[in-house]
Amino acid sequence: MPREISLAEVESLVGTEVGLSNWMTVDQPMIDAFAAATNDHQFIHVDPVRAKAESPFGGTIAHGFLTLSLLSAMNYDCLPVIREQTMGINYGFDKVRFMSPVKSGTRIRGHFTLAEARFRGAGMLMTTYEASIEIENERKPALTATWITIVQFDPKDRPAGV
Repeated sequence: MPREISLAEVESLVGTEVGLSNWMTVDQPMIDAFAAATNDHQFIHVDPVRAKAESPFGGTIAHGFLTLSLLSAMNYDCLPVIREQTMGINYGFDKVRFMSPVKSGTRIRGHFTLAEARFRGAGMLMTTYEASIEIENERKPALTATWITIVQFDPKDRPAGV
């Protein structure tokens, strides 16, 4: 269960790894569901027989965007909960790189380092994470990303002096 912190504590965590998620398995049913949701049915994702015969991966692989989207679940699994937060908003990415394919049936987990935290307006904290997704028993990560989120909170809860 993620720990709970206050808004006043966030700045002291800049530069540290603030979260390491649990392992999750990316299996073929998950890949197939993502293919159906995005209408991306390329054979390297959804046809195990053809992918084994015709691709360099030895079988099917997850869509890069599926792997990227799993950062949200990993975030909820391990990042500290900010006590004063009323809502979180995905602001976007400054950089995403797909480093290694995630083969069907493998396990992955997320690493999150808080790179920046700055208050914007009366009730917003913008946070930037250097995130990566590790593939179990692989040297290279599945992806690396610079992820920006916004923490909404009641302006009366803003720490004094910031």
